[in-house]
Amino acid sequence: MTSSSAFSPSSAFSALAAHGWDDAWAEAFAPYGAEGLVAGRVVRVDRGQCDVVTADGVLRADTAFVTPHDPLRVVCTGDWVAVEPAGSPRYVRAYLPRRTAFVRSTSSKRSEGQILAANVDHAVVAVSLALELDLGRVERFLALAWESGAQPVVVLTKADLVPDVTTLSHLVQDVETTAPGVQVLAVSSQRGEGLDVLAATLSGGTSVLLGQSGAGKSTLANALLGEEVMEVQATRDMDGKGRHTTTTRNLLALPGGGVLIDTPGLRGVGLWDAETGVGQVFSEIEDLAAECRFQDCAHDAEPGCAVRAAVEDGELPQRRLESYRKLLRENQWIVAKTDARVRAELRREWKRKGAQGKAAMEAKRGRLR
Repeated sequence: MTSSSAFSPSSAFSALAAHGWDDAWAEAFAPYGAEGLVAGRVVRVDRGQCDVVTADGVLRADTAFVTPHDPLRVVCTGDWVAVEPAGSPRYVRAYLPRRTAFVRSTSSKRSEGQILAANVDHAVVAVSLALELDLGRVERFLALAWESGAQPVVVLTKADLVPDVTTLSHLVQDVETTAPGVQVLAVSSQRGEGLDVLAATLSGGTSVLLGQSGAGKSTLANALLGEEVMEVQATRDMDGKGRHTTTTRNLLALPGGGVLIDTPGLRGVGLWDAETGVGQVFSEIEDLAAECRFQDCAHDAEPGCAVRAAVEDGELPQRRLESYRKLLRENQWIVAKTDARVRAELRREWKRKGAQGKAAMEAKRGRLR
């Protein structure tokens, strides 16, 4: 029999709309609501427990019933879940199919992916201008962001530390060249510059805030929230790096609309099956590759290579091509660890290149005799 606290689509919509609830989520949840379960969104996960915001407020729930062996299927901040209406402890009984998921490779040797946030519309990559720009790291973050299904946004924080407007404009242009199709904003949380544009961009959905330790994520989150919600620590003067102020992923409602998931600083950002994302980051290279003479052109020494021609003409920076190759190799290696077919293809490719190298050496020796 359905309890008095059973799911009510209209009441849940009005109470949870600020956290991203919509008609599509209501429809997906309907079968669980018919069983008397409660709809909610996960705002924080910690050691098998999670905080869930529901129509009646925030409750604590246990995730034991939905903790599979697959690390990509555990309950995550941003998930919409079905929770028991009562009990001590309460249990999460299911989570709704995710629309998007931001996943990276763990630093362990077990070739596991780690899900950082679910059901995200915007992936905000925070990059500190207190340090020299690392465009390769920006490209890495963007590859994961595109692969997640979210729309990336690059936010250059601590813009007040840049000495003049001209230099700041050049830095923004450098990142825009690195991030085709991505909005790039220079922001100063201290002075409030650029925050109105960013808040307007993030007002229509769920955003996840990503970046290295010391990138100013917690300060930026506080500025967007209009209050000191996240603890902030000073960065080290010697290298501009910060400590992990944020230790869990927290989902917070923004006053201007939308919700924000703040994440701990990421020292390592490993790709996880992100070939599509890499292709989107380097879309100009993918477009050029379509004009190469050979379909399987490696853009190395093959005749009729449109990519190499673009590098030689100055149309494509050599750094971009090298970064593209590096991320593709890394992604292929990660996929090969868990996919026997890809491993076999890699072995064949290594053998082919080895045979080509051997033939080239023998030909060179023959010419020298």
